[in-house]
Amino acid sequence: MPRDFTFAVRCHQDLTHRIGLKPVDEAYAVLAKMTMYCDLLNSPFLVLETPSSYAFGEAQVEAARNFLSSANLNLQLVWELRAQLAPKLASLMSELGIVHCVDLSREKPAIPSDVAYSRLFGKGKHNLYQFTDAELIEINDNALTTGARIVAMAYHGLRMNTDTVRFKEYKKTGTFLPVTSFVGIDSVKAVLKEDASFPASKRDLVQTQGWKVIDLTKDKRVHLSELLSRIPDRNYASLEEVLHALEVSCGGNLVCRV
Repeated sequence: MPRDFTFAVRCHQDLTHRIGLKPVDEAYAVLAKMTMYCDLLNSPFLVLETPSSYAFGEAQVEAARNFLSSANLNLQLVWELRAQLAPKLASLMSELGIVHCVDLSREKPAIPSDVAYSRLFGKGKHNLYQFTDAELIEINDNALTTGARIVAMAYHGLRMNTDTVRFKEYKKTGTFLPVTSFVGIDSVKAVLKEDASFPASKRDLVQTQGWKVIDLTKDKRVHLSELLSRIPDRNYASLEEVLHALEVSCGGNLVCRV
């Protein structure tokens, strides 16, 4: 493991989904185990993720305050709420120095902090997403506007390794690496060959393949959905039929309509 590698520990769902953030022995026991894992991994972050079903009324907020303020944690708590951030809960997080975790590709944290933490899923369904150059730039801009001294980003999309490497290259050089070894129709072919199955309708292709990114040109990357949306609405028996439809729709010039 590289010396500069940083772990982040996600808290077990026993606490965030079953027991709840309240001052009871079982909750303290789970938290103690999580902090032990953080110590073993030298992780500065413990990430809480509470589900959208977890309602934070006045009683729940007060219970969370009593529980978290009495835990005496020597690490940075990060909280990802899958529900709306109520004012009293925001006040609690600010008071205890808890980082408001958001997806910086979608929104910015509502609570100012010296540390920002983002779990990046993208704008697709669940984690079915890959970022274009423009979207990675937007993520960078959103990170900078937080004013945080440290910004930690955890990529969770299906192309997380590629997205991470491309973002790091952009930060170092101001340029982006390609996503394939080809451009234009050849890039589309390379991406579809990975796992596209036929026969398939246009709708099927847009839903299952449209989230992927292709190299339209050497310096421009787009989501495959931008191209697939332009082919005729019918069933396709093979990859070759899709590629032919794309070429026809653009008059032999794949860049023409994008």
